[in-house]
Amino acid sequence: MMRNPLKLGVAMLMLLATHSLSAQTRTKKAVFIIADGIPADVIEKLNTPNLKLIAQQGTYLRAHVGGEKGGYSQTPTISANGYNSLLTSSWVNKHNVWGNDIKDPNYNYWNIFRMFKNAYPNGKTAVFSSWTDNRTKLIGDGLPQAGNIHPDFAYDGYELDTVKFPHDKAGNYMHLIDEQVVTSAAACIKDKAPDLSWVYLEYTDDMGHRYGDSPQYYDAIEKMDAQVGRIWQAIQYRQKNFKEDWIIFITTDHGRSELNGKDHGGQSTRQRSTWMVTSYRPLNNYAKYYYPGIVDITPSINTFLNVKVPTAQLREIDGVSLIGQLSVVQPDANYVQGALDVSWKAMSATGKVKIWVTATNNYKEGKPDDYQLLAEVPVTNEHALINVKNIPSKFYKVCIEGEFNTVNRWVVLEDKK
Repeated sequence: MMRNPLKLGVAMLMLLATHSLSAQTRTKKAVFIIADGIPADVIEKLNTPNLKLIAQQGTYLRAHVGGEKGGYSQTPTISANGYNSLLTSSWVNKHNVWGNDIKDPNYNYWNIFRMFKNAYPNGKTAVFSSWTDNRTKLIGDGLPQAGNIHPDFAYDGYELDTVKFPHDKAGNYMHLIDEQVVTSAAACIKDKAPDLSWVYLEYTDDMGHRYGDSPQYYDAIEKMDAQVGRIWQAIQYRQKNFKEDWIIFITTDHGRSELNGKDHGGQSTRQRSTWMVTSYRPLNNYAKYYYPGIVDITPSINTFLNVKVPTAQLREIDGVSLIGQLSVVQPDANYVQGALDVSWKAMSATGKVKIWVTATNNYKEGKPDDYQLLAEVPVTNEHALINVKNIPSKFYKVCIEGEFNTVNRWVVLEDKK
């Protein structure tokens, strides 16, 4: 008997529509893990089966920290500096965390949790960490100046529990603390499924400081890999049993010295050299052809979770999403005789970019900047010469706004002598 082609076509359309609706109703969730103090060359040579498993599904990338070496955004390769560069998608010239004491963070540069809560006030967030400072100082738990945001689930402060984790001379207690952090994270992800979670693991950096490039340091990294595997198993459980799509990013906050692997904080190649593993595939051409930084993780997670960031904050973000469509990357600007010579790399073959310029930096004080739209040109031009003789200043912020993303660049002129 011949089938009715019209009925068959309608049935196929209904099936496709049902599949599409099912895909759309899957809730998206994100986890990022910072494993402290591991340069790319070390992670690449060790036995890390769980990182490799995730990278096989997604992608492994070499990456960097430290801002622009020798430029206005140069950032010390120190732990808290790196964490906050990830959290805020900005370098130290903006977020103002210069050391692990976290003296005076500038909360006007929103962190990823504030961006998420602004977009989804009822969304659930979580922090799993040895340090309480990650939650109380960097995220600014409950602080009015940080937006009064509060992680819905928080498991931290284990370093202060010297009864459960007595501080032995060998430093093994830090591994036990990381084990507790991971146990809490895996259980919370499996049972409560926060929408956005941060897991911080410290033991690798401790062993690096003690022993440098050594069997003890390498053993710590392999233990970290096993811990990542436990979190990944919890994510796999959620994806299998619930209508959820998850993304994970694993990265590090800094590299180590070339001399012996003990130190960091400077701007040498190995101290700036980091990496990231993500379960997401395919990444875009920016990830493929350029050298991503730790600041690119937050925009990537925002893209995955469909977090819309307000324009004022978007103009300050230094990172670029590794996921989805882009218009522009690699912004540059130089002052030449009353004009700004602005350039970029086009990631789209069509469309225009708007070039906004301000001579103020009120944003760092929580106030609006006086941006002016000074040019609109095809994105493929990759260049524009902007007359700023009517805006005399020794400082400019330039924002290049494309259809799919916005990038920014500062111009800081030296004082004339």
